[in-house]
Amino acid sequence: MDNNDNSESILKEIELKFEAINQKTETHLEGLLWSKPITYWDYIHTDALLNLQIQRTTLPDEMVFIMYHQVNELIFKMILWEMNQISYCQDIKIDFFTERLMRISRYFDMLTTSFGIMEDGMDVDQYMKFRNTLTPASGFQSAQYRLIEFCSTDLINLIDYRYRDTIDRNTPLEFAFEHLYWQAAGKDYHTGKKSFLLEEFERKYKGMFLKHMEEYNTINIWKKFKQLPNLDQKNPELIKAMRHYDHTVNITWVMQHLNVAIKYIDQSGKGNGEATGGSDWKKYMHPKYQRRIFFPELWSADELVHWGE
Repeated sequence: MDNNDNSESILKEIELKFEAINQKTETHLEGLLWSKPITYWDYIHTDALLNLQIQRTTLPDEMVFIMYHQVNELIFKMILWEMNQISYCQDIKIDFFTERLMRISRYFDMLTTSFGIMEDGMDVDQYMKFRNTLTPASGFQSAQYRLIEFCSTDLINLIDYRYRDTIDRNTPLEFAFEHLYWQAAGKDYHTGKKSFLLEEFERKYKGMFLKHMEEYNTINIWKKFKQLPNLDQKNPELIKAMRHYDHTVNITWVMQHLNVAIKYIDQSGKGNGEATGGSDWKKYMHPKYQRRIFFPELWSADELVHWGE
């Protein structure tokens, strides 16, 4: 095919594209005459991105803290993007499922190893000063992280293990929401009173969370895994990938986060040992207390008993 034939073929495809949406091809082609060439900084929106880091103090290492958490949120968005592809794939096949799951796992692997940036990259004295200006905000309030949890597993696996016997698939979502494992970080179950941290978090995101809980009730990662043929569900490499994701998110990543918190909040001797949001952070963060397991059917009885130890 010569260049003229190739150009004609492309133009024909363009015409078909615009005909399908009832648009005039010539109008769009004429628009190309006046459009500017794309540049890297326009495509990535570099200037806007690099102006999103706004310190509350004059302490230099606060910038490390801000940028690190913003990078985390971008990675969370990438994870949710991949999860959405799995969840909304109609006739999912093992190759597609495994490939997307490994992408998600690599993102969490990167998040896990990146904690060294926080652990060794901030001056303790500076951190203990600027963190006082962050109260009562907390990383607990990352909405995207909660969405990742809802996308990963059946809702029962996110319920505080002390109350799982009171909840089944017919339980109203509002009741289930009030007994999610992370409620314990800001709620007195005896009085029902919630901390300011939790109240503000729910004021902004509760509606979205309830919608997401309902949406992913039948299309979360575990449910999509169970849609695969029985033979595929027994595939050793796929099971290994599922276990790796579960362990990385719910043990390795959590423990790395906990160890960084212990270094700055507990072992530095510079503060009062309390989290900015006021939670019982040692119990809330440790996996052996959370008992959060996305895919319990893929673990042995002994592994489940000793989870996070």
